This record gives sequence, C-alpha cells and structure tokens, in this order.
Amino acid sequence: MQEPSEARPREKLLSQGAAALRDEELLALLFGTGVRGVPAVELARALLADFGSLRALLNAERTRCLARAGIGPARYALLQAAVELARRHFHAALRSVPALSAPETTRSFLLGQLRDRPYEVFCCLYLDNRHRLIHFEELFRGTIDRAGVHPREVLRQTLLHNAAAVIFAHNHPSGVLEPSQADELITRRLRDALALVDVRVLDHFIVGEGVCYSFAEHGLL
Repeated sequence: MQEPSEARPREKLLSQGAAALRDEELLALLFGTGVRGVPAVELARALLADFGSLRALLNAERTRCLARAGIGPARYALLQAAVELARRHFHAALRSVPALSAPETTRSFLLGQLRDRPYEVFCCLYLDNRHRLIHFEELFRGTIDRAGVHPREVLRQTLLHNAAAVIFAHNHPSGVLEPSQADELITRRLRDALALVDVRVLDHFIVGEGVCYSFAEHGLL
C-alpha cells in the first residue's frame, strides 16, 4: 500500500522545494526512518511537541536528547551536523563578499553563532582590505566589561591575522539589545587602540533574540 503523502517528505522536497516542507518533515528526512511502530514524520512531530520547538530541540543538551526515546546517538549527531552545516554555509558566504555589502548575511551568520549561547561571548570578525572575512574567532567569555575584554589581546590577534578591519560582536543571553555603558566604553577603547595600527573598527553587533543591534547604525562608532 502506498504511504500517505505526508510520510514522503523526500518526494515533496523534490517536487516543491525544501521551503515547502514543515519542520517535522525536514526532521523526518534527516532521520530517514522512524522507530518500531512510529513513522519518521510522526516521530519528528512528537519530538517537536516534547521539546517545544525546532530551535529548542536543536539546542537541547546532549544528555536530554539522548534520554528521549527515538533520538539516540546517531540521530543526535545528525541534528548537530545539520546545525553546523548551516553555520558553515553563512561563514562561507561571508568569505566571498564584503561584509558591509551583505549586512543580512553578516547578521544571519552572527545569529547562528551567538543567539543560543547561554553565556556572553565576545567575538571578532577579521577582515581584509576589501572587507572580506579572513577569520571568525571567539575571544572572551563572560560579562563584557573592562576586565573581561583585553584590548592588548584583541590587538595581538588582529595583527596575527593581518586584518585591515574588524567587526566585533557579543551576545546578550537576556535578549535585551540595548548596549550598556560598559559595552560602549570597551568599544571606544578597542577602536582607539586599533586605530594606532591603522585597523578600522567597522561595527560592533549585539546579538539578542533573533535580532542584531548595530553600533554603526546607531552612531556609536
């Protein structure tokens, strides 16, 4: 007997495109098969209901995922691989075009990297003289303040990568986008330190809940 159309996400993708698939269908396509007595689409639908959303499932702790019947190490590895592929896709896109000419690509990349971190991280995008990405690096963890971010280390790493310009980014796990006084102060200190070696600070992004705040767009650089 032929399977119902919703149980054949591969055929749906091939005929209508990946964007036409629901979350559970995409998951089912990754899983390939379900478990005994439960088709892949039904398993995926149950997992989304248990975890609350696709995002929650993809960012769940490993121990919680493995404790849920129907996932297991193989499926957990598939989910993590899919997330990492998406991150690398945006990373590759930034290497091919100037960061400032593709602001949405830059924002999507930073959201993918920082949005779901449970702690604050301070990162740097090192750019060449055409503002194409050379390297992305997490430099510091913890609250962004004068003690947490060290201009000397930022300067050292910038010179190591032979960058002509940089973009800074850090996340606010609370989701609040507005920069603190400490955020503004450390940005000015870094800008002034890098200016001594002719390296421009093009922007500093704060990553919140699905949105990025740009210092440059708000006249803070």
